[in-house]
Amino acid sequence: MGAKTGVIAYSSADTPLPRLLRTPARPGEAATRALIERSFPGRHISPAGPGNLSDDIRPPDDLAYATSFPGAEVICCSAFMLDHPSQLPAHLVEASRGRRLVLHAMHSVVDWLAFAVWEDGRLARSLSLSPGSGIIENLGDPYPFELPYWNGDHPVPLMPEWEDQDPYPLPFHPLELGEDALRELLGFTVEGSIEPGDVDAEAVELLGFSVVDPDGPTPEERRAEYEAIVARMGEPRIFRYQPDGSLREVGLDDLG
Repeated sequence: MGAKTGVIAYSSADTPLPRLLRTPARPGEAATRALIERSFPGRHISPAGPGNLSDDIRPPDDLAYATSFPGAEVICCSAFMLDHPSQLPAHLVEASRGRRLVLHAMHSVVDWLAFAVWEDGRLARSLSLSPGSGIIENLGDPYPFELPYWNGDHPVPLMPEWEDQDPYPLPFHPLELGEDALRELLGFTVEGSIEPGDVDAEAVELLGFSVVDPDGPTPEERRAEYEAIVARMGEPRIFRYQPDGSLREVGLDDLG
């Protein structure tokens, strides 16, 4: 899976967010800009290109995408990818008074999932877990859509062609639950199958903003750090399944 998310969303207490996103209004420019300024105090904010909820649900660092229309506010930003969702900055939680706030974050490279829900400013549920770190945070009662996972109905099968495997360290795959959580909380999935009634995330228009911490590294410094890490990694190694089920390392010439 190549799924990544980093999103928070506010919605009216009496209207589920998926219902609002099925018929989204275009983002109000003034209201959306004000939302970003309230959400990222002290940051240098400037307009960036527009986007949509499908393509930009986890934007690159120093970018945020958002919309504000009657009943709903949505912000996508990597800053919301928190190991402990309950530690979402207090001003963002305070803004949910009288409303519902949801957070969803997922990163497929480490099979990590986090989501949280606040009702009228009070934390109702927070979960964060990955196979490498185990259960990082588990607060509040599980929602009904979670129960089949905790009850053992979605075990991760062992790969029969791999020898000396340890059992998967969690009772389910975080990304599988993550897709169900995303559908339950926002009405769609990023890699799961499309079901009747799902939100068309690509139709949810977002406005883009550069959101830069004046005391943090510049985008150029971030890029240089990334390139240095890639250089240290060396050439990628590629493996391919063989007819007998074994894995064999192959070169680029073998991929044609």
